[in-house]
Amino acid sequence: MPLVEPVPLLPIDQLGPVHFIAIGGAGMSGIALMYAESGVKVSGSDQSDGPLLPQLREAGIEVYVGHDPANLGDAQTVVVSSAIKADNVELVEAKRRGLRIWHRSAALAALMLGKDAVSVSGTHGKTTTSAMIAYLLDSVDAKPSYVLGARIAGGASAKLGEGKAFVIEADESDGSFLQYPTKYAVITNIDQDHLDNWGTVENYREGYHRFASADGVEAVIISADDPGARAEAERLKTEGKKVITFGESAQADYRLSEITLDASGSSALISHGEFSARFGLRQPGRHNVLDFAAAFAAADLLGCDPVSLAAAAPGFTAAERRFQVLGKAAGVTVVDDYAHHPDEVRATLLAAREYAGKGRVIACFQPHLFSRTQRYAAEFAQALALADIIVLTDIYPAREAPIPGVTGKLIADEADKLGRPVEYVAKESDLPKALAEIAASGDLVLTIGAGSITRVGPELLALLRGR
Repeated sequence: MPLVEPVPLLPIDQLGPVHFIAIGGAGMSGIALMYAESGVKVSGSDQSDGPLLPQLREAGIEVYVGHDPANLGDAQTVVVSSAIKADNVELVEAKRRGLRIWHRSAALAALMLGKDAVSVSGTHGKTTTSAMIAYLLDSVDAKPSYVLGARIAGGASAKLGEGKAFVIEADESDGSFLQYPTKYAVITNIDQDHLDNWGTVENYREGYHRFASADGVEAVIISADDPGARAEAERLKTEGKKVITFGESAQADYRLSEITLDASGSSALISHGEFSARFGLRQPGRHNVLDFAAAFAAADLLGCDPVSLAAAAPGFTAAERRFQVLGKAAGVTVVDDYAHHPDEVRATLLAAREYAGKGRVIACFQPHLFSRTQRYAAEFAQALALADIIVLTDIYPAREAPIPGVTGKLIADEADKLGRPVEYVAKESDLPKALAEIAASGDLVLTIGAGSITRVGPELLALLRGR
């Protein structure tokens, strides 16, 4: 997939009627609603009648099921996501008419003009961190706008607020994070991923540098612990950028210490200058404590009272699919998580160990992308080895065509070499039954992956309830 190149922006009141292709997606629907709320005439289409379309219709948006050139109506601007293929009939018609065609990121960036924009990126943790910033600003009545990569559990993924702050999750996978008019850039870490788009690790890291050093960026909030982030921080400092660090490092500007991790959640002491306070989160895992430190730094930079920020921490509700407890049946707890990179899987399973106590941890993993599976099969196996029992299924292909010989069994075979109990269940539809046969009272079952595996947990709970 080619990387998204930034385009010149216009205020949204100069775009004319706007049509969104694939308006039913979590990201696109939120932006469309914000446009409609701002007084822009909005229409959209999606290939199926998904769960978000009723809300769009209630907002006065003309929504079509199925793609047809006639759906464009009088649109002057057409918004697409990276998932829209060049032969989409509406996109073809928009090009024929010479309409303005914007990537989703440009449509979002136009909403951010004139705001104190906080763009959160990083190989891991950007959804949780951006959700935490939005929550903290809401908690002190800063009335932020935000667009997140997932809904805050029980809430929304986007909101148009009256305040100056605008918080977004800035996706690096397709290069779209370079489009945003960012004032404060947050980088949780810089690992390596999405090389199917970026080509090389060097290109991927250079993308982060372009993001952090772009015109308009006044400060960069970045990890002091992550090696890739540390290297970028040093480079930015030599170029005269204002760099604010967070983490456990003694050199961190926002320093974490006295971290506690257990089944009830996580907590730590955060210190900045003469300020020091303890905060607690309901979410388990060291990675959540680090994400909160980044969020705390951003909210503090925006002028929020640090005492109030630390006090608000226990009220944070995790974004959907971020260690989301789906329920408990027959003594088995079922958790769903979006982790799809070896480091993310490792962090999730470390948190699961804390949460499960003496119970067994059963990790059911659906690999995401053929190229990622081929590149990281051994690393995935090593991360999954933190579980007591591993269940693998086949790859969720997303945007990729199959690679001969690359299946989920690659990871299963690597896990087997490590001596871990592993079962390969090729069909996703067979997973609920297989997991129900394995799980016993006291166990924690995790369904892990960025694809369709999220359907497995509810089906497993139904089977367990029927015991």
